[in-house]
Amino acid sequence: MSEVKKTTPGGGTSGGGWTRFVTARPRLTLLVALVLTALAVLAGGGVADRMGSGGWEDPAAESTYATKALEKQFPGSQPNVLLLVDAGTPGVDSPAVAAEARKLAERLGAEPGVEGVGSYWSTGSPALRSEDGHQAVIAARIPGDEKDAAAVLDRIAPAYRGTHGPVEVSLGGGLAVRHEMQTVIQEDLLRAELIALPVTLVLLVMVFGSAVAALLPLGVGIIAILGTNAVLRGITEFTDVSVFAQNLTTALGLGLAIDYALFVVRRYREELAAGADTHTAVRTTLSTAGRTVLFSALTVAVSLAAMLVFPQYFLRSFAYAGIAVVLLAATAALTLLPAALVLLGDRVNALDLRRLLRRGKAPREEGAGWARAAGLVMRRAPVFAVVTTAGLVLLGLPFLSVKFGTADDRQLPVTASSRVVQDQLRDGFPGNPGGGITVLAEGTATPAQYAGYRDRIAALDGVVRAEGPVTTGGGTAYFTVVPEGETVGAGAQRVVGELRTAEAPFATSVTGPAAVLVDSKHAIADRLPWAAGIIVLVTLLLVFLLTGSVVVPVQAVLLNALSLTAMFGAVVWVFQEGHLAGLLGFTSTGDIETTLPVLMFCVAFGLSMDYGVFLLSRIKEEYDATGDHEHSVRFGLRHTGGLITAAAVILAVVMVAIGTSRVTNTKMLGLGVALAVLMDAMVVRSLLVPSVMKLTGRLTWWAPGPLRRFHDRFGISENDEKDTYNPSDTPDVIEVSEEWREAASSRQ
Repeated sequence: MSEVKKTTPGGGTSGGGWTRFVTARPRLTLLVALVLTALAVLAGGGVADRMGSGGWEDPAAESTYATKALEKQFPGSQPNVLLLVDAGTPGVDSPAVAAEARKLAERLGAEPGVEGVGSYWSTGSPALRSEDGHQAVIAARIPGDEKDAAAVLDRIAPAYRGTHGPVEVSLGGGLAVRHEMQTVIQEDLLRAELIALPVTLVLLVMVFGSAVAALLPLGVGIIAILGTNAVLRGITEFTDVSVFAQNLTTALGLGLAIDYALFVVRRYREELAAGADTHTAVRTTLSTAGRTVLFSALTVAVSLAAMLVFPQYFLRSFAYAGIAVVLLAATAALTLLPAALVLLGDRVNALDLRRLLRRGKAPREEGAGWARAAGLVMRRAPVFAVVTTAGLVLLGLPFLSVKFGTADDRQLPVTASSRVVQDQLRDGFPGNPGGGITVLAEGTATPAQYAGYRDRIAALDGVVRAEGPVTTGGGTAYFTVVPEGETVGAGAQRVVGELRTAEAPFATSVTGPAAVLVDSKHAIADRLPWAAGIIVLVTLLLVFLLTGSVVVPVQAVLLNALSLTAMFGAVVWVFQEGHLAGLLGFTSTGDIETTLPVLMFCVAFGLSMDYGVFLLSRIKEEYDATGDHEHSVRFGLRHTGGLITAAAVILAVVMVAIGTSRVTNTKMLGLGVALAVLMDAMVVRSLLVPSVMKLTGRLTWWAPGPLRRFHDRFGISENDEKDTYNPSDTPDVIEVSEEWREAASSRQ
């Protein structure tokens, strides 16, 4: 008979330097944290005003080069502010309307910070006149970065918006759209926080019972959010940061901080219930749950850090915000929370608001339902594994028909002023002003060569007309090409490709919304394997260091990826195809913004690994103690199933609050990730993980000899005591004494 060794709860955890550091002077620790939080509030104030609302373009792309060259030499070719002049019944060609419009254009051209002013009344271009003749456009460009340009727009907009004699003027254009989007996002984020915080507090009280314990995770989350805002404020001094990243800061700041604090506080309360004193309970908690939190934070941070490989600052901004908020949440959970627990002691259970509901009822055995469910799943493991996998794959099938596009004014609600202007331009004008394709021509050419090139590109399939050249007289010119259909549709993208391969007697560069989209898709496709490789390889390594198995990391990566299928399928079915558009309040454009799936994958994969690490660490802890594979799986689900589900529901509430945004991309991110975390916690962790681990049996914990020795030396276990069960020390079939069976039963 082989003897199976097991550790006692918290056994061997004598407390390391970190434990002594965070618990020796808890009042001083909390005081320092309070001071740093106050400084973070001051440092992070006004961070949203320094953020941008763009960032979808590749800085090294051909379209970016052409745009910058055109901005410098032909400001009028790249208008970002449009004054929509509505003349009503008299029409835009009436003398009074024309005189007023010319006066407005002249005033606009004299404004500091405005250049390249042109209008229908000065050029006669049919693209600047509506088909019914009631509206026309004055176009201009405000140069500079997003923040400086927005400041100029804020200064001049009140003087032009509204009634001017016989005309009514509205403001649109790319700059106006981005500026209004930034304002809407800030308003929506405040509303999301006002929704999420009280609902989260109620849910935490339901989970813990104790109002005191419920406030601790919320405090960790608020500290993480405020600290991240300060970090982002510092980053804006060196590079562009997207305003959309603030949504991720709020979601992950609350969600992950609550996850980590839930795990730490729950383990601390378990140790107290087992008879440990306050300091012993804190030491044991940090050496077990604390290590799990550390590993979880690293896996989430790696998933988010993968977005740094992409050139678009929209994606990189989420990496900045995500890494900061994850590390700050983990730091607060492993530093401030233990200090608070030392001071609270048994009072962490004070103000038990569920006591009245339990009066007169026999106490329920905590986690028993999860243990029974795990047993049922493992008894029918092949059925649950196959049916669950097939269901998740089926939910993901709509993503096979995904179409990628770019964000435009239709991200905004239909009542947004700049959206109203853009809708009128899109529906009532023969060509969307400022939305066509522009070809920059560099090199000396004769008038005949210019004309010949224009005629060739005008004859391309899918081109409505080609205009130009507009020249500087110094060997540089540009042509404007109006494609058929949508500005960034498949036809326009095809025209971009043909323009880039068309023969010309000079060097050409193509830009415009369709060209930016083509270049963005290429940049993402080029770097996506690197991002995926970083996530997978580092995740495999971290999970191996935690478990010592080569099978468990592979299972974790595959099951996590499978948990995202429902999210991606729903994104296409709802947001691309427009199902539920009326209910959710958005306009479907028939495509998905190119960067969103990458962002959602990195965020959702990291959160799935967060829950995976929580479950696997508890299973591994029990397996090290007992050597019984199936018992360990049941034990892990029993002690984390309710915790993971509660954490997922709370995080889903936060993400749904973010998803109430009036901006479509933010709505898609919030609702999509909420669905992903719920599917992961309630389907993958509850059904797939126990069924797959049952099928792989003790092979689950296998590793070749060299890797096992590597893990013994460098791996991190939740048990300091090394005298634990090792499957390599015993034969495949082991006898277990009756005394051990009774001990295992008591642990359940």
